[in-house]
Amino acid sequence: MDRILLGHGSGGKLMHDLIKKYIAPVFELPTLMDSAIVNINHSGKIAITTDSYTVSPIFFPGGDIGDLAINGTVNDLSVVGAIPLYLTVGFILEEGFQISDFERILKSISKSAKEANIKIVAGDTKVVDKGKGDGIFINTSGIGIVPDGVELSPLKIEVGDKVLISGSIGNHGIAVMAERNGFTFEPPVLSDTRPLNGIINEIMKNFASAIKIMRDPTRGGVATTLKELAVDSGKDITIYENSIPVHDTVKGACDLLGLDPLYVANEGIFVAIVESQKAEEILELIKKHPFGKESAIIGEITGGGGKVLLKTSIGGTRLVDMLPGEQLPRIC
Repeated sequence: MDRILLGHGSGGKLMHDLIKKYIAPVFELPTLMDSAIVNINHSGKIAITTDSYTVSPIFFPGGDIGDLAINGTVNDLSVVGAIPLYLTVGFILEEGFQISDFERILKSISKSAKEANIKIVAGDTKVVDKGKGDGIFINTSGIGIVPDGVELSPLKIEVGDKVLISGSIGNHGIAVMAERNGFTFEPPVLSDTRPLNGIINEIMKNFASAIKIMRDPTRGGVATTLKELAVDSGKDITIYENSIPVHDTVKGACDLLGLDPLYVANEGIFVAIVESQKAEEILELIKKHPFGKESAIIGEITGGGGKVLLKTSIGGTRLVDMLPGEQLPRIC
């Protein structure tokens, strides 16, 4: 049998065999109970997040829907200052989906979870009629511990604070778009999907009191994320076009397609607003991590009002707002 059947979601023998043969061994699940029981022997608050992944295509340069689901959930926990511990993974499979593709995704999920040092403890599988599921959708939930003393909030943002970014922008969105439409670029654009908990744990251990807020600029890109922070804090944010890291290939692709890299999705970088006095030290620490080599200070908090202002490379200034619609659909 090489394809998913409706019976694989029926709760009977086919579903039991799918879980026992394919899912449980890859995720190293010892028993199949109705709920997972885990020990949380840590001080601090609990962070909980959930997300669903519907990316099309499901395989793209640099990643697939499986590692995207794990890394996205790990990163959502990490940017609130949490240490990710446990994950649940739910699958909605379409009748006729290739089991070989499902196996590939399961292995990608397992590999990514191990790289992020987070344990998959529970899950669910459902099958829908052919034509009603677009292959595979994945839902994840994550639990982490927020250490004592960690409290990030946009309300802590003050005039003079610096805006840091941990890497180049636009890679994920352009990689997915290129694969979807059959475009090729030289060099190829790879998705930046990766877990950020390692690099964030390092800066939180050393500079927790200097970090005001962190966000991962996924859908809507850096522009939408910064605008949300400006609105939530009531402060103006000024960013500098020449300081924002963008690969030449991504710039070229955006120029060709009429896109703005500031609005293109990312999956492996974070934005942090930090105390001015500690910004250079934090940046230096980020740059030491393999995922932070392209990090940069890209702006600062310049006043009150909730606006985002871009100082362009030709000396002008323009307002930056949230993404008004869908620039690139189905990217996560």
